Amino acid sequence: MQHIHFIGICGTAMGSVAAAMQAKGFTVTGSDENVYPPMSTFLEDQGVTIFPGYKAENIPETAEVIVVGNAISRGNKEAEAALSRKLLYVSLPEVLKEHFLRGKSNLVVSGTHGKTTTSSLLAWLLKSAGVDPSHMIGGIPSNLGKGAAFTDSKFVVLEGDEYDTAFFDKRSKFLHYLPEIVIVNNVEFDHADIYDSLDEIKLTFKRLLNIVPLNGIAYINGDCPNSLDIARDAPAPVMTVGLGNSCDLQVTNINYLPEGTHFTLDEENYELPMAGEFNVRNAAMAICAARFSGFSPDDIRKGLLSFDGIARRQEVRGTAGGVRVIDDFAHHPTAIGLAVDSLRQQYPSSRLWAIFEPRSNTTRRNIFQDELATNLSKADIAVVAAVPDPEKVDESDRLDPEKLMADIKAAGTDSHYCANVEAIVELVTSQAKEGDTVAVLSNGGFDGIHQKLLNSLSS
Repeated sequence: MQHIHFIGICGTAMGSVAAAMQAKGFTVTGSDENVYPPMSTFLEDQGVTIFPGYKAENIPETAEVIVVGNAISRGNKEAEAALSRKLLYVSLPEVLKEHFLRGKSNLVVSGTHGKTTTSSLLAWLLKSAGVDPSHMIGGIPSNLGKGAAFTDSKFVVLEGDEYDTAFFDKRSKFLHYLPEIVIVNNVEFDHADIYDSLDEIKLTFKRLLNIVPLNGIAYINGDCPNSLDIARDAPAPVMTVGLGNSCDLQVTNINYLPEGTHFTLDEENYELPMAGEFNVRNAAMAICAARFSGFSPDDIRKGLLSFDGIARRQEVRGTAGGVRVIDDFAHHPTAIGLAVDSLRQQYPSSRLWAIFEPRSNTTRRNIFQDELATNLSKADIAVVAAVPDPEKVDESDRLDPEKLMADIKAAGTDSHYCANVEAIVELVTSQAKEGDTVAVLSNGGFDGIHQKLLNSLSS
């Protein structure tokens, strides 16, 4: 099989794997609706031919394998052509498994929250200790410079997503990853577009633990009842990690300081240049996985201290008019609450704004109507944006932003509903004070609100 064609090639993971396949000696082509730098130029520099848009004729006659991206659905002209021509089509996780993961030590980081931070930190711990692991992460770690890379190392660090694999394979992506080590940070209901209940989520995590080998290990959040539930009767070794007394590996002596956080794990002291209890939990999981992989506490301490964070995880985008603007990927209610708590610890004297865009497939729905109000009310001022593309969710199931605003106000927090980004920028510019911190919480681009806020506050 010499010629591989990628449908949806310009996604971060798809593009990185396509370039790696080209480097292995395959002929690689691909197509995408969104062909623009930096991914387009990166692929072209690797010798990959890209076709803009989706057309049946984009699939070369010589193509022997079609890799179908997760975002591709029935009705896509190239997907339909692959089906009609009876071509061999596979998902991206299948390509990863067969060409990059088989025979390797695969470290899979899973959970509803904290996957990107934990996997980024784990990859950096290994790299700073002298190895150059392959990694595929759903964010851009500052230390690593890109979300995915494939090397000759025996170690592969993977952010393990429970989302489905492809339109023809509804199993979770992480079930393809041949794990030696699995981390389960937490388990909550999410992805309401593909899961109907928490029980369905728990079932897919149980299936993940069922494929951990006996010479591997699963590190489970010992303070999360759902995580403990999915680990019950798991066939592979399991260790619980957390703050509670019942955990096999307990985090103790947590001390939050302006420059970071000190804590103890398994009788070793560590320092992390990040704030928030949830980051301590993420770091504890990464430490455990690195120790199991053979790295010393001294190597790990060095890596922790030099970790620079991840884009869009409490990333300070700038300060204007004395107002700090922060970008954070938090969108699930629990993640929002944890983000607000962390910012409180990091900026204790600052008045805190939380600007929330209900953009994810779950938060567009009213499943978390009450939970969102509870967690957003932790801020001093909460701003709720309109639901993007509301027609994608039936009105009876759709989040009600105005009710959300009213519930936040009833909880004692100043709150506002704004129908668009321009209205949000005007509100913040007119009411923000010097020393305020404005946290933008969204899993999307939010119409460039961060720079718009900085520009307006500057003027």
